[in-house]
Amino acid sequence: MAVKKTSKSKKKIVHQASVGNLYIQATYNNTIATATDLNGNTLAWASSGNCGFKGPKKATPYASSVLIRQLADKLASVGLKEVHVFVKGIGGGRDSAVRSLNTSGFNVLSLKDLTPIPHNGCRAPKPRRM
Repeated sequence: MAVKKTSKSKKKIVHQASVGNLYIQATYNNTIATATDLNGNTLAWASSGNCGFKGPKKATPYASSVLIRQLADKLASVGLKEVHVFVKGIGGGRDSAVRSLNTSGFNVLSLKDLTPIPHNGCRAPKPRRM
């Protein structure tokens, strides 16, 4: 008796969230955006490199605006409309990403800067002896 095995594909769970968090990490080399629900579960993400930009073009303001548009397309099925925005880093695409949120149809509820700032920095080197 032959037993026929069938592979069962795992069903993709689509979360529905109208309010969520949007984390934007803007470095000198890239810009990454991650959308989560209020519990912290990732709904969608996008990066400048993922959008097709290579090399130094990834950190440009234009690349970050394209990145937010692509993220908005991914989030269309989720129904995310209102976001709390958390920005981290000092890259070139940071301001452009926040500005393009309004043009993509998101309602920004709050905007917080999470860029790490040293309170006193690391210890200075000893003075050089000559």
